[in-house]
Amino acid sequence: MKPEAAMKIALGAARRVAGRTYPNPPVGAAVFRGDQVLGRGATRPVGGPHAEVVAFENAKRRFGARSLRGASLAVTLEPCCRVGRTGPCTDAIIEAGIRRVFVGHRDPHPDGSGAGIRRLRRAGVEVQLGVLEEACREQHRGFTTVCALGRPFVMLKLASSLDGQIAIGSGESRWITGPDARAKGHLLRSRVDAIVVGSGTVLADDPELTARRGGRVLHRPIRVLVDSKLRVTPSAKLYREGADRTWVLCGSKAGARRRRVLEDLGVRLLEVPMRTGKLDLKRAVSRLAREGLTEMLVEGGGNLAAALLRARLVDELHWFVAPRVLGGDGRPSVGDLGLRSLVESPLLDGRMGRVGDDLYIRGPVDYPASRGGRARSRGANR
Repeated sequence: MKPEAAMKIALGAARRVAGRTYPNPPVGAAVFRGDQVLGRGATRPVGGPHAEVVAFENAKRRFGARSLRGASLAVTLEPCCRVGRTGPCTDAIIEAGIRRVFVGHRDPHPDGSGAGIRRLRRAGVEVQLGVLEEACREQHRGFTTVCALGRPFVMLKLASSLDGQIAIGSGESRWITGPDARAKGHLLRSRVDAIVVGSGTVLADDPELTARRGGRVLHRPIRVLVDSKLRVTPSAKLYREGADRTWVLCGSKAGARRRRVLEDLGVRLLEVPMRTGKLDLKRAVSRLAREGLTEMLVEGGGNLAAALLRARLVDELHWFVAPRVLGGDGRPSVGDLGLRSLVESPLLDGRMGRVGDDLYIRGPVDYPASRGGRARSRGANR
């Protein structure tokens, strides 16, 4: 089996656990001999074994421990050699008798970058770096962004009419886009650590913010509510259903009584400094990274979307556009960006396609450079 074929198997395992392993990256591994896959695995939830160990255990159950001696391993991220909640994966690889290791890319963490590879080579293990590197970096973009920038990778999802509105004047918004676009939105939710919304969205729509398919819940990401004054009442679904998975970014002046009520429900309150009367979003996303989140999906509303774009915090945009017109009395999908000229506007460097009857535009966001030209999105993978 070629290393690229084995790495594709490892990537497939990694993608199935995306959004379920934070603060660790969703790594995949495949152990093989010749054309035979002996075992595959992916990182377990925090505190559980890493991908390499899971793959080894699966191989042992099927073929016995001796099957690993002299076998090869493909792993999407450089094996760790640090002692944390689990033992070093490099030690497990050496003890198993693996002969060759194919690595997607180096560990971006400054404490581990290159150390695992050096440890394996010193032990006589052959290591090849950079197998399907671009795909592996894409898989771990949340982790690499946290290591490089100190914040999660941020996706922004918008669903609007042709004229950029997300609701009619009365606030009615269900459903602007069709069922295929909504299904795609749930697929995006299923792959992230957290979904982020503003208080206006919750007050208007009272969403569940789970990833569903056919009425069945596939994933329950952390729900992050941006609510500086704690306006959202405790009767909201985010508080009634799975309150322990709801985090609220609030300001220091949020009411003490509402704080106590929410904390009694199990809600986690994260106090963030204010700036010009609003939450400091740069400090907010940095706080979320310190709490372990690596990749998050922002679903609105328009004011929150605009604030993130103004702060250059959106790495990737997913925009669903329905073939309908709502008019100037509707509610805009993106609020005021404070642009003084056209060249200051963020630019989507993406692809366009169809999802059912709707247009779907997806890609990284470019921001204007400080002195002429354009600067790419600051996501560490870009």
